[in-house]
Amino acid sequence: MGVYSEVIFPRFYDCVMDKPFWGKYRKEQLASVDGEILEIGVGTGLNLPHYPEHVRRIVTVDPNPGMNRKLQRRIEQAGIDVDKRVLSSEQLPFGDETFDCVVSTITLCSIPHVEQALGELLRVLKPGGRLLYLEHGLSPDEKVARRQRRWNWAQRMFADGCTLTLDVASLLTTQPFSSVDCDTFYMEQTPATHGFMYRGVATK
Repeated sequence: MGVYSEVIFPRFYDCVMDKPFWGKYRKEQLASVDGEILEIGVGTGLNLPHYPEHVRRIVTVDPNPGMNRKLQRRIEQAGIDVDKRVLSSEQLPFGDETFDCVVSTITLCSIPHVEQALGELLRVLKPGGRLLYLEHGLSPDEKVARRQRRWNWAQRMFADGCTLTLDVASLLTTQPFSSVDCDTFYMEQTPATHGFMYRGVATK
């Protein structure tokens, strides 16, 4: 990783993603988490203030050392015991059936081998465990989708590998989850190309 990924992008990420309207959706996503929790792509820790009061320990992974430096400050503020690992979700160093919940918030779009990562998440989830996701991706509106495809190269360059064209609903069908609930909407105060959202729960 270079200077942009480790120094500039974490600041840009916070500038874009640390907004009150995002906080509302983060809190809703995390409301039902319990047990042993893994958060992938934790970034700078913007989810941490929104975990329920009963959550006092989580495990996190993120491959960007620059993100983890900012994350440390938020860990100290949140008062949650965080076992943070600087690594990718594509090869997780955890045993089978370790976690009750996996949290993914605006993360799948940036994983190069995302199907492999999903397989890893399924592996480390306990039977009945849940993947709680809030992700942006490909819009079903063809006018919006054309713009997403047209500008995807710029998104990947300036957003540290993030893609605008991930069909999250279809992606989740590539793994043998027992059930997948998926809701879609456009995020407020966000361009349609970047704000078509998928949220829900995939259960092992």
